[in-house]
Amino acid sequence: MKKVLSFLFLSFALVNGFAQTRKAPAYPLITQDPYFSIWSFTDELNTSPTKHWTGTSQSLTGFAKIDGKVYRFLGSPDKSFETILPAADEKEYDAQYTEESPSNGWQLNNFNDKGWKSGKGAFGDGEAKTKWKSKDLWVRRTFNLEQTQFQNLNLKLNHDDNVEVYLNGVQVYACQCWTGKYIYIPLNNSKIKLNKGKNVLAIHVKNTVGGQWLDAGLVNEKQITEFQGILPAKQTTVDITATQTKYKFQCGPVNLDVDFLSPLLMNDLDLLSRPVSYVTFKLKSNDGKQHKAEVFFGTSTDLAVNTSAQEVKAEKMVSGNLSVLKAGTVEQPVLKKSGDDLRIDWGHVYVAANKTNANQFIANEQEAIKSFINGKTSTATNQRGKKLSLATILTFKNISNTSTENNILLAYDQGDAIQYFGKNLKSWWNNDGNQNIEKQLDIANAKYKNIVSQCDKFDAQFHKDNIAAGGEEYANLSDVAYRQSVSGHKLVKSPEGELLFLSKENFSNGSINTVDITYPSAPLYLVYNPDLLKGMMNGIFYYSESGKWPKPFAAHDLGTYPLANGQTYGEDMPVEESGNMIILTAAIAKVEGNANYAKKHWKTLSIWADYLSKEGFDPANQLCTDDFAGHLARNANLSVKAIVALGSYGMLAKELGEQATAEKYTKMAKDMALKWMEMADDGDHYALTFDKKNTWSQKYNLVWDKVLNLGIFPKSVYKKEIDFYLKKQNKFGLPLDSRKTYTKSDWIMWTATLADNPADFNKLVKPIYEYALQTPTRVPLSDWHETTDGKQVGFQARSVVGGYSIKLLDKKLNNR
Repeated sequence: MKKVLSFLFLSFALVNGFAQTRKAPAYPLITQDPYFSIWSFTDELNTSPTKHWTGTSQSLTGFAKIDGKVYRFLGSPDKSFETILPAADEKEYDAQYTEESPSNGWQLNNFNDKGWKSGKGAFGDGEAKTKWKSKDLWVRRTFNLEQTQFQNLNLKLNHDDNVEVYLNGVQVYACQCWTGKYIYIPLNNSKIKLNKGKNVLAIHVKNTVGGQWLDAGLVNEKQITEFQGILPAKQTTVDITATQTKYKFQCGPVNLDVDFLSPLLMNDLDLLSRPVSYVTFKLKSNDGKQHKAEVFFGTSTDLAVNTSAQEVKAEKMVSGNLSVLKAGTVEQPVLKKSGDDLRIDWGHVYVAANKTNANQFIANEQEAIKSFINGKTSTATNQRGKKLSLATILTFKNISNTSTENNILLAYDQGDAIQYFGKNLKSWWNNDGNQNIEKQLDIANAKYKNIVSQCDKFDAQFHKDNIAAGGEEYANLSDVAYRQSVSGHKLVKSPEGELLFLSKENFSNGSINTVDITYPSAPLYLVYNPDLLKGMMNGIFYYSESGKWPKPFAAHDLGTYPLANGQTYGEDMPVEESGNMIILTAAIAKVEGNANYAKKHWKTLSIWADYLSKEGFDPANQLCTDDFAGHLARNANLSVKAIVALGSYGMLAKELGEQATAEKYTKMAKDMALKWMEMADDGDHYALTFDKKNTWSQKYNLVWDKVLNLGIFPKSVYKKEIDFYLKKQNKFGLPLDSRKTYTKSDWIMWTATLADNPADFNKLVKPIYEYALQTPTRVPLSDWHETTDGKQVGFQARSVVGGYSIKLLDKKLNNR
C-alpha cells in the first residue's frame, strides 16, 4: 500500500577530471528527523543545490578561498524568481470563479464573467481561502501590467488534480496530473502576448480523487551572477558510512575534506535526539608550501520555511564559546500543518561555530557570497526578509602539510514537535521543558571529538558486521540505508511517560506511526535498540487500550504527521496490522530473552490473535501493504502473515507460562500451514492467491518463521520459493508478484533471507545493489522501483529501508 550505495567501481561520472564512483541515488548530509533532513541529489557535491528529502531546495553553499582564489565545493546556483503576478503564498488576491460548466470562450479576455462568484486564492480544501468541493472549478484572474517584456517568464502553479491554463486566451499548460507543490513552467510560446493594461489568467481544474487545490501566478526567472568567476573545486572521492558522508576536494594547492556527521547512535537516546549535526572542514597543503585560507559556509533560511515566500527573522547571538546565527519564520505557525510534501515552518534553525575563528553575518544569499569573494564582509546581525543566508566564514592560518581542522554545528529546535492525542510534545532532549538549544549546542561542541570517535567506531563495526552477515554489497546497501531509516522518525515521550519513536510515511501519504511502515523498518532497531521499536508500537497499543480505537484489530496509523490524534487513513488493514504487531512483539521477546513487553499488552494481543484465528487464514478482499496493483482477496502472502502471527502468539504464551494457550495457537498455526501448502500449491511454487493458479508472489512474511525459529512451515517451503524466484529476476530485482514488474527492495531483502546458502542470498541482493548504483531517479533511496529499468515508481526517503537489516538480525539471533 505504501506507499545505496556502494564502493564498487561502476557507473562512473567524470567530475572535473576525476573518475567519481556512484555510491547512492542521493547522499545524506544533515539527517536528524523528517523535517531536518538535507541531501545532495548528485554524485558531485557542487553540481546541484542541496535539497530536503522531498526535493525542495534547502540550500547549503560552501566556498574555499585559497591565496585569494575562490573555489566552490558545496551547492550550485538554484533558480531564483521575481514575482510578476503573486500567487497566494505571497499575497492574497481576488478572482472570479464558477463550479458550473461555463459557455464557450470562458478563457478569452473579453468573456463576460459578471455572473461568476468572487473569491480569494488559493482555491480548494484545507487551508484554502475559498473552499472548493465540487468536481470542476473554472477561475479567471484579471490583472494589469505596465511592463510586458520579460526574458524568462514562468507560470507558477500548484494544482490538484487535472488542469488546463490559458494566458490571454492562449493555452500555456495542460496536465492530467497533480503537483502538491508549486512548479514553474517556462512560457516561451511565441503566441503568448502580454498586454500593457488588462490581462487574464484563466484556469480549469478537475478533481479526480483525494484532495483539491488551485493556485497560480506569474514570475520571471532571474539571471544568476553571484557564482561567476568562481572556480569549481575538484571532487576526488565521496564515502558513505552509517552516520557520515565524507567528501575530498582539491582546491588548487590545498586539499579540502568536508565531512557531514549526524550522530544517530541508537545506544544513546539523548545524543540520538539532540538535533545537532556537524560539518567539519580539514585543509592541507598539497604542494609543500604554506597558504592562506578561508572557508565560507552559507545556510539558507529556507531550512525554516515550508515555501520560500514565507518571511523569516534572523539574528546573531553568543552562547558560551560559540557564535550562533538563528532564523525562523515571523509567523511561527506551530503544528498548524500536516501532510506529506511539507517542510517545517515553525521553530528555528541554528548555525554555530567557535567564536575565536568564525565571522558570522546575515545577508541575502547573493550578497553573502559576493561579500566573501570581495573580502568585504557584512556586519549585519539582525534581518527580516526571504531567502536570507546565515553566513559563516572560518579562518585557517598558515595551511601546511599538517591538516588543519574547523567545524560548524547545524541544529534545529522545533519547540513543540508532535501533537499526541491533543497534547503538544517537545522533542525527547527537552521532554521536561527544562533544556534549551543553546545548552545543547554547547554540549555538542564540547563533546565533538568524543562523538566523532564514537561514530567512527560504530560505523566500522556496523560495516564489518554486515559483511559477516551478507557480504560486501549487502554491507554497502546497509550503510546508505542507516541514516535514512533512523531520521525518518521523531523521538518524544508520551504524557504517560512512554518512549514514542514516531515515523513519517515519507512520499506516500504522510501518515504518522503507520504500522506497516514500522513492520518493515523493525529489523534495524531489533538489532541495535528494541526500545526504539517499542517506541513505534507504544502509541498503537495505547490507541486500542485507551478505548480511542474500539475495533478488534490494530489501527493503521495515529494520524498525519506531525499530528498523532487518531487514524486518518481512509481504510483499515485488519489482518495486515494485527499480524504485524503480534509478530514484532514476539521478535522483541526473542531479542530481549523475555516476554515482559508482551505481558504488558497481553489482553490486546489476545484480542488481535483471536481476530486472526477467525479472519486471517483466508483473508477477505481487504487492503494490505502491497495494494499497488489493487486489492486482493485470498492473498496467500497475507495468509502467511496471519499464520506466522498466530505461531508468534503461541510462542509468547509459552514464554508467559500459559501452556494451554501456547499449545492451542501453535497447533492452530501448524495446521493452517499444512492447509496453506495444499491450497496455495502451484506446482514448482506457491500462488499469489488461493484461487488463482499460474500466479506467484514473494512470500516475504515467511522470514519471521525462520528468524524466530517458530517451526510453523517446513523449510522445504522456503527452498521451493527461493528456487522459483531465482528464475523470475530482472536486471534490477525480483518483481513483487506476477501482476507487475515493479518491486519493493525491502521485501526482496526479506525474501533473500529465506535462502539457505550465501550464493542464493547474494543472487537476490545483487540486483538491488545494481539498482542503487544505476537508477536514473536521483532521490533519497526509493523502496519501490521498476525491475526492468531501475526507475523510481513511487516513494523515497522512507524509513522502511531499516528492513535491510533482516539478514543482520538473523545472524545475531541464529549465527547463520
